[in-house]
Amino acid sequence: MQQGATNRLKRVKIDTYREVIAFLHKEQTTGPALGLHPLDRVELCWGRKKILAVLNITEEPFLRKNEVGLSEYGFLQFGAPEGAEVEISPAPPPSSLELIKKKVYGNPLTPPEYKKIIQDIVAGRYSKAELAAFVTACSVHRLPDGEVVALAEAMVQTGESLDFHEDLIVDKHSIGGVPGNRTTLILVPIIAAYGLPIPKTSSRAITSPAGTADTAEALANVNLPLQMIYEIVQQERGCFVWGGALKLAPADDIIISVERPLSLDCEGQMIASILSKKKAAGSTHILIDIPVGSGTKVEQMEHAQNLIARFEKIGAQLGLQVKVVLTDGSQPIGNGIGPGLEARDVLKVLHNDPDAPQDLKEKSILLAAEILTFTEGLDFWEAKQITRRILESGEALAKMERIRALQGSRTLPEMSPHHHDVCASHSGGITAIGNREFARIARLAGAPKNKRAGVLLFKKVGAHIEVDEPLFRIYASNPTTLKFASQYWEEHKAAIQVGS
Repeated sequence: MQQGATNRLKRVKIDTYREVIAFLHKEQTTGPALGLHPLDRVELCWGRKKILAVLNITEEPFLRKNEVGLSEYGFLQFGAPEGAEVEISPAPPPSSLELIKKKVYGNPLTPPEYKKIIQDIVAGRYSKAELAAFVTACSVHRLPDGEVVALAEAMVQTGESLDFHEDLIVDKHSIGGVPGNRTTLILVPIIAAYGLPIPKTSSRAITSPAGTADTAEALANVNLPLQMIYEIVQQERGCFVWGGALKLAPADDIIISVERPLSLDCEGQMIASILSKKKAAGSTHILIDIPVGSGTKVEQMEHAQNLIARFEKIGAQLGLQVKVVLTDGSQPIGNGIGPGLEARDVLKVLHNDPDAPQDLKEKSILLAAEILTFTEGLDFWEAKQITRRILESGEALAKMERIRALQGSRTLPEMSPHHHDVCASHSGGITAIGNREFARIARLAGAPKNKRAGVLLFKKVGAHIEVDEPLFRIYASNPTTLKFASQYWEEHKAAIQVGS
């Protein structure tokens, strides 16, 4: 293959999670014209469409010598049809790579430098290794507020933005760490029924057993085109959609794809991530929920107080009004962990079912009230009475059903027949339930990919349990995942503590 020569495009159905990988047969790369090596950058061109990719080389028969393969994510991003004649050329490393080296050595970056880095990230010019270097550098060298603002603004500027042409657009975000914390799907119809616009864009799970979009998808279609979002919000004042389809601050999702597997806790990147997404979604007033407790992202009150100050200060510099509330994160919220079970909890609360989890209901009322106080002249206690009335009167349920109908309502899936009840080995009062451990059990069981999988808690902290009485039930995708989840529980029984 000579430089600039064409090969036929082949779709390689390998999920490389937000990394564009090109595949060439070994014999295609050994000539002196190209001299390509594994992990080199290449550019693929088809007409006016171009895409940058990291090269992988293979001798396997799935790829012919006149073909260039493109991973699933890359194929969808490129937009060329399979079989198209694609031109392949070596691509130089991104010029902003020197800026990442600058940050690795602890030097500050300017707003134009952050914008250059983010532009190259969105353009796909970085490999996962180079992205990991950037994420690690930002974690090791704490980002000052000014750099967090610059990073957030660069993320907004390199993606699409929504504009609802209203002065007050509200939103809510939880920094996570607590399984079952699905308040968003309850407070959206409450706020919308009150009349405030709340176009809720949410993410899917990466390392948790369910993201808001995963649970919402069990109730309605969440992959909506932009014009439909505007129409639904205009008609019903609220929606709940998957933000990943809208290309809002797209660099954030790419950064997260390397940040989460490394288990790095970069506070500055987290703040920039949250606020850039909200600003790009057209929000003006944002409530941030920070659960505090063992096993959450924020375990100490001192850390929580510091986050409050940073969120509010950085939000103001981005032109956003941000309010932060600290909530109890000592145990899972609600009874279900996993998309299908969490969706059932949500509907029980909206239906005012006597079996509805009261902790989920009360937290939703509290957060909705805090959002209503963005309305001028409304204090918290008055707002709380209003949100409780909207929920308990059935107004929120009616609003939810109208939103679901417009988005494409879905019937809840039946839970998996592969399940196992875990019973108490002795009697006593439950004193602790571990967040991390139960999130892990639900993921091993198959959540969030399988919406019928997860964990159903029968008892919460403060309840009394008798010997051999069921503590929780594992719903698994299949017998194998049920075995994995059950084995993990056997090794982590301390996740539930029962006093004598």
